[in-house]
Amino acid sequence: MAGNLQSSLRRRRSPMAEFDRLPPELRHWLAHAALPWSARSALRLWQRAARQYGPDPKDILAHLARAEARSLERDCPAIWGDGYPLLPAQARKLREAA
Repeated sequence: MAGNLQSSLRRRRSPMAEFDRLPPELRHWLAHAALPWSARSALRLWQRAARQYGPDPKDILAHLARAEARSLERDCPAIWGDGYPLLPAQARKLREAA
């Protein structure tokens, strides 16, 4: 079996390995997120929020929730139409509550 693992090709990291290296609070948030965030983009947003708001996970998670609400507000009508249950006004309320 070891022969199958030898190759001149670059090894790629597994998406699950990237997810497993995330901070526990971010992993939990991603597990309940409305959008399919990649581990890499979520970590970049987490790190940017940590620089802006400090190391408190509550502040960082609130920033992530606002970012997701903005994305939903922008994308829902374009993807699912105006009749989608999460209308922009509802997404705006979610963003303001976070």
